[in-house]
Amino acid sequence: MKKTLILGASTNPARYSYLVANKLVRKGYPIVNVGRKVGTVAGAEIEPAEAIHQDIDTITLYVGPQNQAPYYDYILKTNPKRIIFNPGAENAELAEKAKAQGIEVVEACTLVMLNTGQY
Repeated sequence: MKKTLILGASTNPARYSYLVANKLVRKGYPIVNVGRKVGTVAGAEIEPAEAIHQDIDTITLYVGPQNQAPYYDYILKTNPKRIIFNPGAENAELAEKAKAQGIEVVEACTLVMLNTGQY
């Protein structure tokens, strides 16, 4: 299964990152929650963007482009197979850096992808 890192994880049930974490776990996908706040979502602790995970298939972004620059190195060192830029997280600069490193870039909604079998 595609291990997914959720960047911008939140314990707020109204946030899309929260909904995606729970949907991924219900569908059997292992997750890593990364965010600024402490807590647990879908059984996984939210961790700071420090430890580099080497086994990540997908990073799904829930951080606006204006707040992404501090995460560039973390994202690129994680070296996922793909990055999903959810609505509102689209960022041409990060997308180009990722593509240059051979990472697939997708502009889509992770929830929709999961609900339609496109994940």
